Amino acid sequence: MAYTSLSEFIDKLISAHEIIVITEPVDVRLEITEIVDRFSKSADYNKALLFTNTGTDFPVLINALGSDRRMAFALNLDSLDDLTININRIVDSLLVKPQGFMGKLKKIPKLAQIARWMPKKTVGKGKCQEEVLEVVDLEALPILQCWPLDGGPFITLPSVHTVDPTTGISNVGMYRMQVFDRYTTGMHWHKHKTGATHFESYKKLGLKMPIAVTLGGDPAYTFSATAPLPENIDEYLLAGFLRNKAVKLVKCLTNDLWIPEDVDFVIEGYIDPKEPLVTEGPFGDHTGFYSLADLYPKMHVTVISHRKNAVYPTTIVGIPPMEDAYISTATERLFTPLISLSIAPEVIDMHMPIWGVAHNLVLVSIKKQYEGQAFKVAQAFWGAGQMMFNKALIVFDSDVDLRDYNALIKIIVKNLVSSSQIMLSKGPIDVLDHSTNVAGMGGKVCIDCTAQLDIASNDEFSFNYLYERSYEKIDVDAFIKGNSINKGCVICLEPEMKDIRPELQLWYILNNTDPQRDIFVLEQDGLFVIVVDGRRKKHNRNWPNVIAMDKKTIQKVNQKWPILFQVPFIKSPTLEVESLVLGDRAELEN
Repeated sequence: MAYTSLSEFIDKLISAHEIIVITEPVDVRLEITEIVDRFSKSADYNKALLFTNTGTDFPVLINALGSDRRMAFALNLDSLDDLTININRIVDSLLVKPQGFMGKLKKIPKLAQIARWMPKKTVGKGKCQEEVLEVVDLEALPILQCWPLDGGPFITLPSVHTVDPTTGISNVGMYRMQVFDRYTTGMHWHKHKTGATHFESYKKLGLKMPIAVTLGGDPAYTFSATAPLPENIDEYLLAGFLRNKAVKLVKCLTNDLWIPEDVDFVIEGYIDPKEPLVTEGPFGDHTGFYSLADLYPKMHVTVISHRKNAVYPTTIVGIPPMEDAYISTATERLFTPLISLSIAPEVIDMHMPIWGVAHNLVLVSIKKQYEGQAFKVAQAFWGAGQMMFNKALIVFDSDVDLRDYNALIKIIVKNLVSSSQIMLSKGPIDVLDHSTNVAGMGGKVCIDCTAQLDIASNDEFSFNYLYERSYEKIDVDAFIKGNSINKGCVICLEPEMKDIRPELQLWYILNNTDPQRDIFVLEQDGLFVIVVDGRRKKHNRNWPNVIAMDKKTIQKVNQKWPILFQVPFIKSPTLEVESLVLGDRAELEN
């Protein structure tokens, strides 16, 4: 059953004991982030949080989608696995050719069901327009400053509505928005995003670009805005499928865009392509590093409206795990059947581990029939939609559980026996990836860990760590000889990484590695060694700092803890990574 409001979803979380309500005053500048970071990384107390005393008229909801259970609640499911089941049913019923006249008749109800999921435009005003701010003032909203070195406060969970000026086809995407003042924000869309494509079209035509930003409503709206849908597929058709109910749309107050009538907030405005781009950022991003300042369009706000008793939904991103990781989990459950259908039919399962921050690491299991098939799958992935941003792809046999990490390590040790199982390539990379020499372009690696048909398995492969300061030359040959390594992987890290747990080491390595530049394979005379340099590098782009909270905010939250919460004290996650932080700037100089 679809949610009629964000408040109804909050009631569901309350009844399921999945939310903590904080009534004491909490500062939207840094304090909420520090509190949420502790809860989102807690094994025992990972809850949604509702802050009702924010210094504004509106409460803040955060970490609402920050677990598999809450993400399932958001999509009205018992389990996220049901997403895969539901999409498989649609695929089977609509795409399998019907047999005979009766088979065709049986398809009619299914086609009618899809028609019921299509968004519907309605006349009049919506609940989201019940209240209109007399004066445009973004400071009336409890917009967070997330991290100490951020360029300012950011709207982090916006559904941004745009329309192609030529075709009239609409799009909903999620792009962070830095608040510059009461009336203007940045619009951080990367060049491969549909919003950026629409912007370029308005620029060529010399027209102002209308924008509508919505926040809240049914959580299915938020999820659909993040989903990597094919071009020209309506995000609200996906939302209708997830809700099993069409999304009702109303027209904006100051432009001709259409928005869900029951969201909590609407921020309307425009971008003038004739204006110069403005500096946006830095921002503590989902990679766990700061994304550095760059030039993006400026949005001018024309009106802000909201429903009565509106709740401001937001999120923070940073070193995983955080809320965005569970959105990615739902995405992989939804799209794995479609990947098998349209990209690589041999794919059985796909998984994006939390520590790979989505694009950096993808695990795939396949029904293998011939040698080289893993590389065929990799090339198919790297040529398909947002999977083109994947950096490391590891392929396993069909009977492997991709979520049993201990078992996966054993399989890698057993099956990785030759350099012929490693393929290096290059192509588009996430613009937020800082490891590449050129922004948005870098190396990729596929590792075939399926059982090799013509090569015997072994149990001699090992993982070894070489700790050397960044930018220093590494004597890998001496390390291999000194440690009697014949078959294995040598991972190079800075000395401060010695005391960091393995999951965070993996996160750090994946972020800092360009496979074509930083992965080397040595194989001759019985020697088979893979060298991975996961350290910071010097190249023609400045390196970003690791995200961490400042000591003053940590201490403030420590002191407030007994007043704010009845749960046991949770220490700051920053304490685990503070040795990785270099100085007090988001951008490290080469």
